[in-house]
Amino acid sequence: MSTRQFLRPRRFPALGPIFRWAANSRPAHDDGRALLEDDPLSIPLESHEDIPNSAEPTTVHSQPGTARSNRHFGRPRRNSLCHIAIFIIILVGLLLAITLPRPRSRSKEVNDGLLPCGSSRYSINDHTCYGGKFLCPVVDRKRTLRCGSDCYLPRQFSCENGRLAQVQNSDSSVQPPSKGADRESCTSTYLHLSDAPYENYFMSDCGGASQVVVTSPLDGSDLKIISPRLLIAWPAGNSGIVAFFSPLSGVNGSLSISLENIADTNRTLNPLAGGVTGVLSLNSSATLDLAILGSIRTIRDFVEGPSYLSPKIQDAIEVHQLPDGGIQLNRMWLDGTTETFLTMHNTNGTSLSIHNGQPRFAAGTYVFNSWHSYPQLEQLGTVEVINPASQSIISRNQAEVDALAFLSYRSKMLAGAWRFLTYFGRDSLISLLLLRPILSEGSGGAIEAILSAAIERINSSDGSVCHEETIGDYASYLNEQQGIDSTDPLCDYKMVDTDFFLLIAINEYFANSAAGQARNSPFFATEASVLASNRGLTYKNLVLATAEKIMELTADFEQSPVKENLIHLNKGQMVGQWRDSSNGLGGGRVPYDVNTALAPAALKAIASLASNGLFPSHPGWDALANSRAAFWEDNTLSFFRVNITAERAQDLVENYISVTGFPGKINASDLNSPVVFHGLALDGKGHQPIVKVMNTDDCFRLFLLNSTDQIQFSTFLSQAVDNILRPFPLGLSTPVGLVVANPAYGEESVDVGSFSKSAYHGTVVWSWQLAMMAAGLERQLKRCGHEQLSFCTDAASHRRVLEAYNHLWDLIDANREHLSSEVWSWVYRDGDFQYTPLGALPPPEGQSPVGS
Repeated sequence: MSTRQFLRPRRFPALGPIFRWAANSRPAHDDGRALLEDDPLSIPLESHEDIPNSAEPTTVHSQPGTARSNRHFGRPRRNSLCHIAIFIIILVGLLLAITLPRPRSRSKEVNDGLLPCGSSRYSINDHTCYGGKFLCPVVDRKRTLRCGSDCYLPRQFSCENGRLAQVQNSDSSVQPPSKGADRESCTSTYLHLSDAPYENYFMSDCGGASQVVVTSPLDGSDLKIISPRLLIAWPAGNSGIVAFFSPLSGVNGSLSISLENIADTNRTLNPLAGGVTGVLSLNSSATLDLAILGSIRTIRDFVEGPSYLSPKIQDAIEVHQLPDGGIQLNRMWLDGTTETFLTMHNTNGTSLSIHNGQPRFAAGTYVFNSWHSYPQLEQLGTVEVINPASQSIISRNQAEVDALAFLSYRSKMLAGAWRFLTYFGRDSLISLLLLRPILSEGSGGAIEAILSAAIERINSSDGSVCHEETIGDYASYLNEQQGIDSTDPLCDYKMVDTDFFLLIAINEYFANSAAGQARNSPFFATEASVLASNRGLTYKNLVLATAEKIMELTADFEQSPVKENLIHLNKGQMVGQWRDSSNGLGGGRVPYDVNTALAPAALKAIASLASNGLFPSHPGWDALANSRAAFWEDNTLSFFRVNITAERAQDLVENYISVTGFPGKINASDLNSPVVFHGLALDGKGHQPIVKVMNTDDCFRLFLLNSTDQIQFSTFLSQAVDNILRPFPLGLSTPVGLVVANPAYGEESVDVGSFSKSAYHGTVVWSWQLAMMAAGLERQLKRCGHEQLSFCTDAASHRRVLEAYNHLWDLIDANREHLSSEVWSWVYRDGDFQYTPLGALPPPEGQSPVGS
């Protein structure tokens, strides 16, 4: 049985189909007005929003060619639809791919019955059975936890040494819940995204949120990579279940699995309290070879890592034959309290068998119920995640906004279903910057959820911003490895770019929006509560620590502008910014984007926030940070600049074509002028001064900065648009989008094989980079309406920038059905580039299919 599923992760909260909206919404025609049109492809997305549930528990019953448009960049509207649309795309893009619901030929009807718990029997939606014998009720669609002989909701009580304790600031009038507590009715949302051989389903209501992924081999699938698999993932606790199936016949590839429609519905799932139920169809007899219950990190490490499973985790899984003929798998988490459950019943009532601990199934259909007792997150609904001025987006793009809402909660925004499905600082902050025009503001809104999540997780000792959190069962596991008996969350602080993104995003909201300005005092007075080490500190204290870190990091370069004083990756780390795979920076230690864009942009943000009174202990920061920002902006680009003569560039491209066997039709003699770009990083492998890989990271400088050095800016903009317009491998452009890396000019500084079309950060296309590049070019073109910039007043230069802008949008138009993917690749077939999912290509030898 194959256990590895190499579909690459999607970490940004939701970018996909809204990119399609952006494509329809950019400035168009000579009147300069953007038009919002329907998607001409008319690809439906299976999305349903239900009427409130009844009080009774849920019961499951028995690439096109596009003509080049004649467009002109007019005066952009205040909330450019281009800008907005691009951003929503990025968020759905990480959820998964094309939105094609699969037709269902039949519905299944089955009664889920009652399950045993000691001498009692219970309904899944009414109670949770702890330790196989103790029942706790479901209250308001939330599973209560056990504490000694009592049950409690964690928002009201905590459990200390087997006794209930009132949670500070909770309503003291609320008593421990009783079994007779009423359930609250609520609305459920359902979404189906298809990226064959992966079928992704999302189900949420006030009782929780679930993602179900069904993987089934297709004709032509690599059976070493793709095998039948049912996976359930929950944002709560970053937890889930995976079940791997194999054909009982032993003929690999003969077993196909899928979900069936539930009776009287137009969907395949129904919500449970803290879980989900559905009907799984198997075309032939099968064995459930392996199940993992617990943390998404445990599942991810097994699927995409060395396939190691801790015996302490796996040995805790119990497999039972139920009295009604079904089977149950359950596991107590390492915290000794939380449990995960999976039950399966044949829809025809036939009993299932268990052989050597492995359940067996005949061909047929099976009801599965999956749930866990970890406290649920409070989700933002579709109306709550979008600001009032942008509510029309919901009706026009219901499925995309549903996808965004699935990842949006009052305490944080998540990144990456299913493999991550938790807090990622950089990803959520970039999403905020791109989606700010439409996200809800104020207390309880999406923007403040993103900002508070990042601030809560700051390392107060040095100001570092958390990259990724570890919670739930995996936090217990890692704490135990250190000899600590604790469920406290952990944070990864290895990234160097997230600190800068946080200050930029804070300034964007609290200095540049009226809602943010009004919320300044109460927001920054909030006391941190997520990390024990930060309790008692206010958000203002924590943001100050990050600002002080940035001011300290950037001081030496202003005094002595040498490479040693630029920002480096942390000692001992191979990664530190968005290209976070093992070879994403080609071994470089001094990243281009952080030094030339993020650092000056964050310094400008600090200056702005200081002028608005956020840092009273540093009264001179408004002037100091502003002047330092200008110095970094003006004096960092030259370190990364690569200038190759036309003749040498032709030789390098021809050599690249020969070494890689690139099959495309490229004439290197078309290079009749020097090739100029900025390398990915400095201090590459083998003491190479610059990693000479052409890249798309110019987008950060275009999107975040309004450069004032006219000569430098004109030169920078010229090389950026040249590289956008030149076809790969001369430049970055392919019919499937801009590749994020082009190693053709790397010479001895680069191993071209590690930047292949199957590498996570190789010659592949990332949707959010397309989004930021388009938004960045738009930002610079807007400046021509109120600034006398050299490129604006020079007709040829301005025309060239417009050409690149329109070319980029032509690429977006031509690839609109792929824009819901975070990243994709290509194959060369029939004389042209053809889209292919990156997951269809095994990664280069020695590389992980994912980032850090």
